Amino acid sequence: MAMPATTASAKSLLKKLLFHSSSITVPKISPHRFSVSTTTKATYATLRNKNKSEPNQKQKQKQRAELLVKRRTRSERELDEEGFSKQYGNDNSAHVPVMLGEVLDVFASVSLKSFVDCTLGAGGHSAAIIQAHPEMEFYVGLDVDPVAHQIAQAQINNVLQKDSGRSAADLQVHTHLKNFKSIKAVLQDIDGNHLIPGVQGILMDLGMSSMQVNNAERGFSVLCDGPLDMRMNPQASLKAEDILNLWPDAELGRILRDYGEESNWFSLQKKIVKARLTGGLHSTRELVDLIRSSTSWTRGGRQGWIKTATRVFQALRIAVNDELNILKDSIYSCFDCLASGGRLAVITFHSLEDRIVKQAFLDIINRGDDGRHLSNSTKLDSYKEKEAWIKQMVHGPNACILTKRPISPSECEERLNPRSRSAKLRVIEKI
Repeated sequence: MAMPATTASAKSLLKKLLFHSSSITVPKISPHRFSVSTTTKATYATLRNKNKSEPNQKQKQKQRAELLVKRRTRSERELDEEGFSKQYGNDNSAHVPVMLGEVLDVFASVSLKSFVDCTLGAGGHSAAIIQAHPEMEFYVGLDVDPVAHQIAQAQINNVLQKDSGRSAADLQVHTHLKNFKSIKAVLQDIDGNHLIPGVQGILMDLGMSSMQVNNAERGFSVLCDGPLDMRMNPQASLKAEDILNLWPDAELGRILRDYGEESNWFSLQKKIVKARLTGGLHSTRELVDLIRSSTSWTRGGRQGWIKTATRVFQALRIAVNDELNILKDSIYSCFDCLASGGRLAVITFHSLEDRIVKQAFLDIINRGDDGRHLSNSTKLDSYKEKEAWIKQMVHGPNACILTKRPISPSECEERLNPRSRSAKLRVIEKI
């Protein structure tokens, strides 16, 4: 059978190509055309390392918390553990004055002839300061809580009775059932020439007292069932129940977001508004149950809902008592009431309060700034010679901030009194 011409021609051409293959130059193909570039390899390696080393959310939170602890200016004051245990023991209901030793240090070098305690509480700070300053001639105590006011009066009277070297004529005691926003009016009403140039010391302890938290009827406690009250002044009209059941949706959400700093605020807002359709919320237990049902167990389990409930209760308490607006105005009022060389000490317990105090102090030292200052180092050295607790300071023409960074409780105090762990102390001195 004869071979087709096209097939024969193809075979012939193939033989020729094979015969001349040794003379044909085949272009070399670079291996890089088919491999991953060095830059891409480095990128992949970086991503792999990042994925391996990147901590999870809990680790990130832990690292942030550790960083904050490192940045804090911890008190170096030693606490008398034996004396503390003897006085307070394991009684969780006892009101323990926070950072008492540090507050005494703040006023130790001041001739404290007149002193104002803006937040009497159970009178722990006041009693200790009165004992430490026999030169004191005028004492003023303020509190809107009638129960706290009564307990503090008894505490102060007890101190004066025990101090045999001091008569009633030596120290004039004035206690008033008023909010510290009224400090100027209160001091003007007191007839005494010693108060005309101003007072030497003012203390604001913004924390809630244990007797308020532990009284279920006040509605402050997350763990106790009681009415949704949360009024510091029982005579005030607004209650937490009113906010939850009557305030506009958007305003309720703003409170949870801004005052509670709660990330889950929108979901909580919707559930609270929905609860209004079935009668609303009227007890702390009902509110806590709603929060528990709204908090995923994957977000911290039991501690997750407790932390959320704590933030919600904080938000409502701040709104009921208008705490932040009153605090901001009162810082300036208190500073205006100081005499030259007088000091204002403020203890805060959450970031919203601390931020307001910090900014108010900075505004005060910048008022009327003419640019003429002593150097920071010269000023600091002159203070540290007599007061070791002062580490860093900021000064202006009319005031010095003696705590550039706030002082936090010692590790020993935090261990013995866990409620003190979030406390921060800031101090400003009038020039």
